[in-house]
Amino acid sequence: MQFSAIDFIVFIGYCFIILGLGLYIAKRKGTGDSEGYFLASKSLPWWAIGTSLIAANISAEQMIGMAGSGFAIGLAIASYEWMAALTLILVAKYMIPIFLDKGIYSMPQFLGMRYDERVRAILAIFWLLVYIFVNLTSILYLGALTMETILGFPLTYGIIGLATFAAIYTIYGGLKAVAWTDVVQVGFLVGGGLLTTWLALNAFSGGNGAIAGFVDLFRQVPDHFDMILSSDHEFYYELPGISVLIGGMWIANISYWGCNQYIIQRALAAKSVQEAQRGLMFAGYLKLLMPLIVVIPGIAAFGFGAELLRPDEAYPWLLAEFVPIGLRGLAFAALIAAIASSLASMTNSTSTIFTMDIYKVHFNRKASEKNLVLTGRIISFIALFVAVLVAPQVENFGQAFQFIQEFTGFVSPGVVAIFLIGLFWKRATPNAAVWAAIFTIPSGFVLRWLFPALPFLDRMGVVFLLLSAIMVAISLYETTGKDPNAIEYKTNMFRTDTTFNVGAIGICAILAVLYILFW
Repeated sequence: MQFSAIDFIVFIGYCFIILGLGLYIAKRKGTGDSEGYFLASKSLPWWAIGTSLIAANISAEQMIGMAGSGFAIGLAIASYEWMAALTLILVAKYMIPIFLDKGIYSMPQFLGMRYDERVRAILAIFWLLVYIFVNLTSILYLGALTMETILGFPLTYGIIGLATFAAIYTIYGGLKAVAWTDVVQVGFLVGGGLLTTWLALNAFSGGNGAIAGFVDLFRQVPDHFDMILSSDHEFYYELPGISVLIGGMWIANISYWGCNQYIIQRALAAKSVQEAQRGLMFAGYLKLLMPLIVVIPGIAAFGFGAELLRPDEAYPWLLAEFVPIGLRGLAFAALIAAIASSLASMTNSTSTIFTMDIYKVHFNRKASEKNLVLTGRIISFIALFVAVLVAPQVENFGQAFQFIQEFTGFVSPGVVAIFLIGLFWKRATPNAAVWAAIFTIPSGFVLRWLFPALPFLDRMGVVFLLLSAIMVAISLYETTGKDPNAIEYKTNMFRTDTTFNVGAIGICAILAVLYILFW
């Protein structure tokens, strides 16, 4: 795809804006202590939390990977986005108040408070491995694949370039730089993403507008607009029918949006519980919009009959075919914005967990604030360096988005069981949590070996129920009363204000309409 001078100016201008803003924020607001570096001094307002959540979430795996799944599967893959909106409401109401009341830096730290240091260490190691070897690597690979497809830039150089770009302001500025640059990144992401969708749909209608293009696309490929796949569908393994709504996808969503350092860290940095809750609600509305940006383009590529070597080429193909010279710089900047913000967020969360849950607990309990910040910066660099080395291996997998979901799915059931039972059942014991953590990955692999045809979302649901039963049995055997570390709920802890309640009802109503229309 050819870039004009204006395209390069727009793209380079975006790069300078993000780097300049990130470094400016880091220098002006300071990151001298651990709270400043890892939690942005607990100063984030609701709109910064919501936009930063989406910037962190929507990365190459969504814009490239979900477009690829849209090409191969259809609108059904949008359940990950739409159900996430409802999950965010539940997390905001029932989990965030507890986390903020504890004053934690990280999710493993909360587990250490609720259970013991063994559980904290086990889950910290789990998350570090997943973040570095699954998330960071896949984001780098898909971003570099996009640069290779669009600009002809070699894959390896693309991986190194993206890692370097994210590292410049992330390592220096911490969460402050990440969160505030995310506000700008989302502007590029949404603006450029909607532009690409509009141009593709307009082209599909022969120039009669995007709405007409959507109607034509729906008429020509109706099977790609089924939200609930039948058992004989080619991709039923990835999205197993009605159990998507009532089964294992809940485990994936609760794990990601409610127990995941990468996401929750923004809420932990909120000015108040109310700001955090409103931020998550705002993110929920943005999630309702995302399929228009990350799924419909893939369906459009399928409708055009694009001849691709792999589904993940759908979005770059659209950019090359339908975004005219002069606008390609903006569309490409949207992609890089999504990639860079997710890289920055994941890197910062990785350094937070290692520094606060591994280094400070097991290596240097008396570490100074300056030492903690320095350690966080070193770990950020190491995490990105390792991810750069591993990223090319993602090429051996098919749909990258599905690769991420399945392999994180081996950890998610145990994480959700440990958190939910620990949060809402006072008899849960540390040993019960340890055994759930130990069995989560082996249980997933054994079930996959015994029942290879069982969809991985269903497998997650089964493993979650199994681990929950193990935790309950061990806890009942060990104690007859509440655990000493059980959560004590404060009066009105789960009460939410009118703004949040009205917004939550709105999300539920929109979801009901969407699933009725595309059932």
